[in-house]
Amino acid sequence: MHIKTKSINSESNIIMNINSKKILVVGAGFAGACYSRTLAEAGFEVDVIDKRSHIGGNAFDFINENGIRVHKYGPHLFHTSNLRVMRWLSRFSEWTPYTHRVRALLPNKQFVPIPINIDTIKTVFGKNFKDPSEAEQFIMRLGENYKNINNAADYLYSKIGKELTELFFRPYTEKMWAANLEEMDASVIKRIPIRFDGEDRYFPNDIYQALPSNGYDNLFASIFSHENIKIQLRMEFDKKIEKEYIHIFNSMSIDEYFNYSFGHLPYRSIKFHHRNEKKLTQHVWATTNFTDMGPFTRETCWDVLPNNCKIDNGIYAVTSEEPCDYLENEMERYYPVKTADGANEKLYELYKRMASDHGRITFIGRCGTYQYLNMDQVINQSLLGAHNWIEKMSHNKA
Repeated sequence: MHIKTKSINSESNIIMNINSKKILVVGAGFAGACYSRTLAEAGFEVDVIDKRSHIGGNAFDFINENGIRVHKYGPHLFHTSNLRVMRWLSRFSEWTPYTHRVRALLPNKQFVPIPINIDTIKTVFGKNFKDPSEAEQFIMRLGENYKNINNAADYLYSKIGKELTELFFRPYTEKMWAANLEEMDASVIKRIPIRFDGEDRYFPNDIYQALPSNGYDNLFASIFSHENIKIQLRMEFDKKIEKEYIHIFNSMSIDEYFNYSFGHLPYRSIKFHHRNEKKLTQHVWATTNFTDMGPFTRETCWDVLPNNCKIDNGIYAVTSEEPCDYLENEMERYYPVKTADGANEKLYELYKRMASDHGRITFIGRCGTYQYLNMDQVINQSLLGAHNWIEKMSHNKA
């Protein structure tokens, strides 16, 4: 699908008049795509820039040399119960149903469902339970009494006791966040359920679970395919071009935009190790989590995903994920760090107040708002933000 591109002159001295409808969107991921398309359909001229060589942000995928679709930045498995989001996306792609299941590899080389369910508990403790309530009572007896929950460790010890905490959560947390459970905010852990029945779907509560039938790359190409949208890739944002636009929707990290005036907002990043294998030890589920203290948190086998294996030649594509600080990975920011003391949120609020004084810029997406957001949350937030801004502009014009 053809996407219009054009060169944007960063040295221009053009000052736009009040009737101008030119908008700049920084970033071609989901936030930028939603804003761009919504504004374009409202009649605005939208220039999109992205420092990467591709559209799609972290959801970008591609067909590798062996005919397997690989998600370059780790598995992006769409799930939502938001009908509005699903309807909007379905304008640009057909969908292939996919129910995600994950297994954790234990030190004894057994595989168990994750998030924890009754089968996980049976395997770890060597117990048999007649029903979910018996399993729940067993775990409740392992829990410790805490008057106050001050961090993730307190929360887990109170809910599931030390053995499950130390096996499934402490090693993963230390690798993922470079911090121990006592340093992390409990909300980081609360989003992971503990189940006492046999439910092993990773997203059991979401009505819609699917993958774009022709990949995310084609989905984004369709979203950006509008006569009012022009894209320039491999282009870094430069404040000099701001004067050309009546408004800028910016998905870059807010602290970077303000030259780290109050200090760096910390992020965790991931180094993705892509490889090909001729034989896999397990080939039933797409993702395996590791419970050891090795460098990797999880591994994804791409040909397990539907529509992902285009050529059956016995070669499999596998990606291992190694968490690291974003400063160690070419400034690639993936996960805002939420600690128990709330220091990073307070730092973000300083930048947010600074941004509110700007007037012609709105920060969007994970990095712009310093939030850990799922894809459907980014889309919903962006669609609402774009419509609200258009309504506000119409009001002002009237």
